[in-house]
Amino acid sequence: MAVSLSSTGSARLLGALIRAGSLCSSSGSRGLHVTAVCCKNRAARIRVGKGDKPLTYEQALHPHHIGHRKGWLSQHTTTALLVQEARFHEEFTLFQFSNLKGEEGAAERTIEDVFIRKFMFGTFHGCLANEIVIKRRGNLLIVCALMLQQLPPMKFYFLIGYTESILSHFYKCPVKLEIQTLQEKAVYKYL
Repeated sequence: MAVSLSSTGSARLLGALIRAGSLCSSSGSRGLHVTAVCCKNRAARIRVGKGDKPLTYEQALHPHHIGHRKGWLSQHTTTALLVQEARFHEEFTLFQFSNLKGEEGAAERTIEDVFIRKFMFGTFHGCLANEIVIKRRGNLLIVCALMLQQLPPMKFYFLIGYTESILSHFYKCPVKLEIQTLQEKAVYKYL
């Protein structure tokens, strides 16, 4: 029996059911099983609106256009994975590309990529103009990003050095940031 615990009325109902014994199993012990809601009815694309929502090139194209009209956001040799990330009440779909299936460490690299994206978003808060592209070349980790010019150049230089040194120390490999700055966000189209 699934009962929502979002309101006090539901909590009272649940308490009454427990006291009445309707949640008792055949062995005489009481138990309540609660599972998380998993909404799987969402497509990995931006919803059509009134025409006032600006979209970048990555957001405007659907996931099935990857490899034809748009590129991969992570390039390394792990299995192809799809990761949903929520940011500012919008869902972004991160696709990771591979050419070797069954390679060991695929899950670890996916977690590393998600951590790098969240670390970059937190370090350069409000300055990211587009999605981050992560490239792995041997032992070298390259993070490419487009930034908005909202900070003074000296602060950008400090944050770039800070990010490179922290990620290099954390992952025990050289990390290089390739940053380009823009005056304003490039709008591809409006939805």
